[in-house]
Amino acid sequence: MRLSGKAFDRNRAALLGACCLFLSVVEYMIPKPVPFMRIGLANLPLMLALDIFPFGSFLVLVCIKVLGQALITGTLFSYIFLFSIAGTFSSAMVMYALRRIFGKDRLTFIGIGTAGAMVSNIAQLGLSRVFIFGENTRFLAPPFLFMGLFTGIMLGLFCEVFSRKSQWYANMAEKK
Repeated sequence: MRLSGKAFDRNRAALLGACCLFLSVVEYMIPKPVPFMRIGLANLPLMLALDIFPFGSFLVLVCIKVLGQALITGTLFSYIFLFSIAGTFSSAMVMYALRRIFGKDRLTFIGIGTAGAMVSNIAQLGLSRVFIFGENTRFLAPPFLFMGLFTGIMLGLFCEVFSRKSQWYANMAEKK
């Protein structure tokens, strides 16, 4: 199969897609103070895919993550799906753009993860202001953004360590 002028690797997409879904299940079991607030575990495979996939394949993985997560959590036809798709796509596009603009030598996964988490949270806060909380979103914003900052750094740190120590990842990044 051809996608965006480059071969689409089904095996890598299936593996990373399965990781997204597995991490979605793990994340679903963690209690949330607000229904659309997640720590972002399912974004780990997306971050790792930044150095493995061309843009078209990366978008397919993003779609697998969003739709699979909605099916697993039962939120496909709810407002939570709208929050998920807005947060995931805005975050994924910013992370992909930053990786292409700065490269892995000038911007680590910690910076990528932090930027992705902040963009996702800002998109979700914007939607919560419009659809749910109105002006009261200002009370939710500080803890929500702090949580995103913390989890973005932690997920980025995990990806940074994994990418440096994993031979599998090094081989996949070479094949890109």
